[in-house]
Amino acid sequence: MAAMPETASLASLPSTRRAILVNLKKRGEARAEELAGELGITASAVRQHLGGLVSHGFVSHREMKGGPGRPKHVYSLTPEAESLFPKSYSDLTNEVLSIVADEDPKLLELVFERRRDRRIAQAQLRLEARATFAERVAEIATILDEDGYLAQWEQLDDGTYRITEHNCAVLGVARRFGQACASEVEFLRSILPDASVERTSHMMAGAHRCAYLITPAGAPG
Repeated sequence: MAAMPETASLASLPSTRRAILVNLKKRGEARAEELAGELGITASAVRQHLGGLVSHGFVSHREMKGGPGRPKHVYSLTPEAESLFPKSYSDLTNEVLSIVADEDPKLLELVFERRRDRRIAQAQLRLEARATFAERVAEIATILDEDGYLAQWEQLDDGTYRITEHNCAVLGVARRFGQACASEVEFLRSILPDASVERTSHMMAGAHRCAYLITPAGAPG
């Protein structure tokens, strides 16, 4: 049985698992026997695939009682499974931002500024409990990871730090509005006022990731 990709999408899954998820999406919930009838395979095979989907957090089940014999399991999608299905949020966001830009370019700048300031305020609250610089960098990477950037951090041999984003959570918007990328650098510099922050790798420039070099004040230049 094929392993689940680390960053799965519906199209990346094996065909049977994809068909099971689509059926559950349409039905709301179903028993293994019902899915087997839809897909033309055995209920045992369906249960094997469901077990894998349950272990990866995409499917859950409840017991349905009332008939003779053992309780039946009824399967449904978890909230985490929603990330597998295509969304057009970036198209909608770009459309709205384009309307704002046409009506009032200054208002567009204000939208990105407000988003940046909100993220700064939320991050600063979380950083208050972090005593060391390394702990703050680690918490920032956690915040970015929670925002969908697949972020990680590391301390380099020269005392500097690097935060790497393997995914751009706002890529569709960033491709059209440069303010999105500028806002990201401003966000990091604002929550790390005692350090310099330099972007060293940029997806919009053709790299496969974004990376930021963070140099604490007083670190060797």
